[in-house]
Amino acid sequence: MSLHTNLKGRLRNTSLSKNHGLMPVFEAVVNSIQSIEEMNANSTGRVVLRIIRDQQTGLDFSSKIPPPITGFSITDNGCGFNDINFKSFETLDSDHKIDKGCRGVGRLMWLKVFDLVEIESHFIDSDNSLKKRIFNFNDTQGTHAEKIFEPTLSRPGTTINLLGFDESYRGKALTKGLSIANQLLEHVLWYFVRQGEAPKILVEDSGQIFDLDTLLDEHMHTSAYLETIKIQNHSFELTHIKFRASVHKKHQMALCAANRLVKEESIQGKLPGLYGKISDQSGEFTYTCYVSSEFLNDHVRSERTSFDITEGVEDLFNEITFKEIREAVLKQAKIYLNDVLSENIAAGRKRVDEFIDNQAPRYRPITNYVDEEFLIVDPEKSEKELELHLHAQWYEIERQLVCEGHDIMRPNNEEQAEEYKKRLSAYLQKAEDIKKSDLANYVSHRKVIIDLLQKSIKQLESGKYSREDVIHELIMPIGKDSDDVFLDSCNLWLIDERLAFHNFLASDKTINSMFISGSNSSKEPDLASLRVFNNPLLVNDQTDFPLSSITIIEIKRPMRNDMKEGEDKDPIEQALGYVERIREGQVKTKDGLLIPRSNDIPAYCYILCDLTPNMIKRCKNFSLTIAADGMGFFGYNPNYKAYIEVISFNQLVKSARERNRAFFDKLGLPST
Repeated sequence: MSLHTNLKGRLRNTSLSKNHGLMPVFEAVVNSIQSIEEMNANSTGRVVLRIIRDQQTGLDFSSKIPPPITGFSITDNGCGFNDINFKSFETLDSDHKIDKGCRGVGRLMWLKVFDLVEIESHFIDSDNSLKKRIFNFNDTQGTHAEKIFEPTLSRPGTTINLLGFDESYRGKALTKGLSIANQLLEHVLWYFVRQGEAPKILVEDSGQIFDLDTLLDEHMHTSAYLETIKIQNHSFELTHIKFRASVHKKHQMALCAANRLVKEESIQGKLPGLYGKISDQSGEFTYTCYVSSEFLNDHVRSERTSFDITEGVEDLFNEITFKEIREAVLKQAKIYLNDVLSENIAAGRKRVDEFIDNQAPRYRPITNYVDEEFLIVDPEKSEKELELHLHAQWYEIERQLVCEGHDIMRPNNEEQAEEYKKRLSAYLQKAEDIKKSDLANYVSHRKVIIDLLQKSIKQLESGKYSREDVIHELIMPIGKDSDDVFLDSCNLWLIDERLAFHNFLASDKTINSMFISGSNSSKEPDLASLRVFNNPLLVNDQTDFPLSSITIIEIKRPMRNDMKEGEDKDPIEQALGYVERIREGQVKTKDGLLIPRSNDIPAYCYILCDLTPNMIKRCKNFSLTIAADGMGFFGYNPNYKAYIEVISFNQLVKSARERNRAFFDKLGLPST
């Protein structure tokens, strides 16, 4: 039975990512290397990759953007397209050169990226005479216009012209000759580091010539080190290479198949100390481990851009996974780089210790439960990255604690009493340390808030002061109430520690929009807190009566000095007016229950502002008493049954810092 191939259909079903537009070009270079090997002429072999650019735009290499690439030409002095090779070329999925890892579909990649392939090849025919074969290859006619001529050269060799670079691939491909030469070197690096010689490979770009031997010398930090390891029953060859630090590379594992680079994977940060550039006695370098194996050869996909290997779950046939390969490579890399990682390890651990001591003491109690390798980080990590890293470790410890807690509640019947007691003791110790961490986090948070408040009340570079909404946001998010915000998002403790345990809070909302108040007033207090409780256990029960207290907080812009008589300009009158309207209104809870009217409900009014001359005058008009330190005023207004306290911003910061100083000192945090 005769089977026919639809070339266009095969091309549609052949996958090649737009980011791999140079892959067919590099594969053509590999074909040239193999053709030279077939001649047994590595020592005198030569491959030239010429970059063809659009001549109409002109050539100006001083320009950052070189002329567009329209194609490539690859010339070698290999055995050429003799009858056997030509027949193989015409046969898709040919098994010719299968021992070299060839899949017989490489030329399909040419037509995925280029419109036309022109081939001129000198070869030795069956009569041992030199001949020249010329033919074309495209997606409509396949191989066509094939002719045999008398030779025009004195020895075998081939030139392949890849023309009509597809715009969708060209747009994502490298454009500079040096960059292309460097990427080609990575693709064929195995031929240079293996035992035996590689042919001379040159990249020409409109007069510029890049020799891959020279580039290799520039890139290599030291000579390659080769070793063989076993994964399951398969042998894997590892080639450890140190590249000069000037090369823009990251530490990586490079998986190869059929002597080509197929897949790169960063291993930066996956070994303790393997961060950024590392150093040995010869200077800084970056590390790559090239991995090759018959297993990889057998599992590479036809386009040679990936493998048919699962990531981490073993299949029914117990095949090797990427996870197994990665772990085996990292194990050997750790041994190979052992001497040079120590400095980075020490610096990374020191970075963690200093960050915990000075910025995040909440993590100190959990360090005994974290594996040492997770306490070694890149010394260049930002504080944000380091915080996220440590928080991940903290979360994992807490997750373990929850699991252990469930196990503790179900003792093993076969477990001895002493063993259970020991396990219980370890669990309780871990639980205690986690709680210490939570407490340390709470105290550290307070330190940050106080520092931010101090910065927000200072004069800006423009000579102005922060708007009151900046300070407002630090104390309580604007436009929120206690149903919108978690208690630990509020910082009312800055004013009074008792306010940290409010039952209802509304912020910059009109009185009649508060679900606890039935008043029709549209006046807006900055903060209104109504607390209902009978005893500490019912502190959050808003259905209990009588109402305990009303607290009003008014915040003004730093250094504001336009206060005068009248509720629109006097913050003290504003606060007392809010108190009066709440008392007179038909106030309801959020459940719609009326709160019994009472004129005896105590009220507390806090005014946060700077003690400018006009503000001091308003305090005196209300017969308030100046504080002993001169940083505030206080007093009781019997007509409103309200306690009034005017707190300067400096006093607010000073008082909050003093109340928390003992905690800061205990954690080793600077209190000033």
